[in-house]
Amino acid sequence: MGHFASAAPGAHHVGVPGPRRPALPALALAALGVVYGDIGTSPLYTLSTVFDPDNGLPLNAFNIVGIVSLIFWSLMVLVSLKYVTLVLRANNHGEGGIMALLALAASSVAGRPRLRRTLLVVGVMGAALFFGDSVITPAISVLSAVEGLEVAAPALKTYVIPVTLAALIVLFIMQRRGTSGIGAAFGPVMVLWFVVIGVAGLVNIAAAPVILVALNPLQGLGFCLHHRLLAFVALGAVVLSLTGAEALYADMGHFGKRPIRLTWFGIVFPSLVFNYFGQGALLLAHPGAMQNPFYHLFPDWALFPMIVLATVATVIASQAVISGTYSMAKQAMQLSFLPRMNVVHTSEHEIGQIYLPGINWGLLAAVVAAVLGFGSSTALGAAYGIAVTGTMLITTFLTFFVVRYAWHYNWLLAVCATVFFFVIDATFFSANLLKIAAGGWFPLAIGAVMFTIMATWGRGWDMMMAEARARAGRTPLESYMTSLLARAPLRVSGTAIFLTPNPDAVPHALVNNLVHNQVLHERVLFLTVVTCEVPWVPTSKRLKVRPLCAGCYHVTITYGFKDEVDLPCALTECSADGLTFDLSTTSWFLSRATVVPRPGRGMALWRERLFAMMLHNVGNIAAYFKLPANRVFEVGARVEL
Repeated sequence: MGHFASAAPGAHHVGVPGPRRPALPALALAALGVVYGDIGTSPLYTLSTVFDPDNGLPLNAFNIVGIVSLIFWSLMVLVSLKYVTLVLRANNHGEGGIMALLALAASSVAGRPRLRRTLLVVGVMGAALFFGDSVITPAISVLSAVEGLEVAAPALKTYVIPVTLAALIVLFIMQRRGTSGIGAAFGPVMVLWFVVIGVAGLVNIAAAPVILVALNPLQGLGFCLHHRLLAFVALGAVVLSLTGAEALYADMGHFGKRPIRLTWFGIVFPSLVFNYFGQGALLLAHPGAMQNPFYHLFPDWALFPMIVLATVATVIASQAVISGTYSMAKQAMQLSFLPRMNVVHTSEHEIGQIYLPGINWGLLAAVVAAVLGFGSSTALGAAYGIAVTGTMLITTFLTFFVVRYAWHYNWLLAVCATVFFFVIDATFFSANLLKIAAGGWFPLAIGAVMFTIMATWGRGWDMMMAEARARAGRTPLESYMTSLLARAPLRVSGTAIFLTPNPDAVPHALVNNLVHNQVLHERVLFLTVVTCEVPWVPTSKRLKVRPLCAGCYHVTITYGFKDEVDLPCALTECSADGLTFDLSTTSWFLSRATVVPRPGRGMALWRERLFAMMLHNVGNIAAYFKLPANRVFEVGARVEL
């Protein structure tokens, strides 16, 4: 296990983009299918959750106009201005998302160790909350779509939960096949979805155009000043209209800024505004439609087709979140925040198409528990907002350090811009804290579990690296090899590659191999894998070879946190340094550490035991590095923390 090293804090490498992107129209269509599924299906449940009787907000004209105004200006300020216009600029060599932002912010304050550690803790909290969000999104999205059955035929209410669970189970089972086959259909389906909900909204606006006064921000402000505490509670449901905003940033690396901005302002934002205003107009004219204002926008003959379209759209939204969770988990693994898990590549052509079985089945179990435990989209709405607003708040916080320390903007300008958005995000987050007892505890519990896992793994890994550095200080690798060769050990043909996390440390596998087999190969490589805080590392900077002594070399292979790790492929570049490899005569030696927890050192004893358990059950290391299984030897080692 001891074979991975993170790049030194603040290490900068020139990143390179991923595979060459298609033309703008094709990217824009693909972005519609991946990026906007979550926020695009929010109209299914937002207004019904706001006016849920349990929230205590009366359904009258003043409140309807005020709520619609708050939704419109929330979309305008937090999505259009904050994310689409500003946050998309805070990219890590073209990559977005909480892990990419964390890596960028941490590297920008590399000279301040305490501040860097604080940012790492906050960033890991944001990533942990994302896992909570990824559980609630599929549950509430698909459930809210299937609930249309109650509107079409009340007698079908008993089938809502079973149909929802069946759709979700099929969705998660299909993950191992990849999304490349059905991905091409996502864009056109979402185009149809946005056109249909936009037109339905416009038809209802025409019937009650008075709702257009909600365009005036004073209507939302007046609502807040009039209701005060009740309005504060309502904000916890208004934020549901913003769910999925983080996906705009997270998926930037797949599509780029231009397609995301084009599709947002060209179709998504107008369609959402028309639909929310249409629902408001419908409630002004027909308050009885409050049972499900979204489906009541449509005539009876269109209900079943809309239920089918909404279900497909919410499955697409769920797929985007699930794929995003795989991607973030993989980034976290390469940045040493999660133990290595089995990563399956589901496409030979698309580098980002991956499937993580461990994450997939864990998500499915949590999603099923959420559907069964909460039972309705309205109940799930209470659980949803807290994870979304928490992640948005942390994004704003981390962005300040990028703007100030990476871009070197004026301190006052950076503070003022951050405070403006921070206050808004904090208000929404505080409003959702009121819903902890009503369901907000659920994503917080998931986030707490993930934070504990990520923080414990990160800290435990740092302690193991510190132990390796201390061991290297006692017996440096180069002097050890010089001393060893002076004793003229028996040398056998072939190449031995020892993976080591520290370029100066003597690998356990080498020592144990000498003790048990008493031979040394004619050519020995000590290989260290380094992951930088950038998404991509160009091939020209991938490899570094350093001769040690007769037939012995140290090789450093550097990856970005989104690069595909393939050690045999990377080693073919050694030919430029005069080293060539015959894989049939090359043996790979790995050290699998067994941690022995000791009280009073480093972490609490229970955390050391948790780290030891994760280390023991870590995924197949050879498969992760794409090593030939029949040429790999694992040697055990004991490490005391």
